[in-house]
Amino acid sequence: MPETKKASSLGVLALAGVKPYQLGADEEYMNEAQLAHFRKILEAWRNQLREEVDRTMSHMQDEAANFPDPVDRAAQEEEFSLELRTRDRERKLIKKIEKTLQFIEEDDFGYCDTCGIEIGIRRLEARPTADQCIDCKTLAEIKEKQLVG
Repeated sequence: MPETKKASSLGVLALAGVKPYQLGADEEYMNEAQLAHFRKILEAWRNQLREEVDRTMSHMQDEAANFPDPVDRAAQEEEFSLELRTRDRERKLIKKIEKTLQFIEEDDFGYCDTCGIEIGIRRLEARPTADQCIDCKTLAEIKEKQLVG
């Protein structure tokens, strides 16, 4: 059984093919091993997203056709529109990943932008681009809901 299937069948999710970090006893937060672990996750994730962008570009170039039937043409345009919207979200995510990689290089990774406390290994495993601790993120979401209505 492949490593990722085996891990996920045990309830352990491997993000970008990297197993979750095993925290040792009395281990210092955001030490070199942890930073290397998250760097590996983020770089693998960024590479996956870039491959998707390349695949989309070649798919759209290969599949682009001028269908005489308006329904076929509309269906293809809708398909391309959805793909482009997805790629735009992924482009924004790539920027966020690159910003997070920069934080790792500057030793600012793993700490909340709002209050400065540790974000936590498990939260970063779930969301490697997280820049707020769970408490600050929860408060920000509550405020956002109140402003939007």
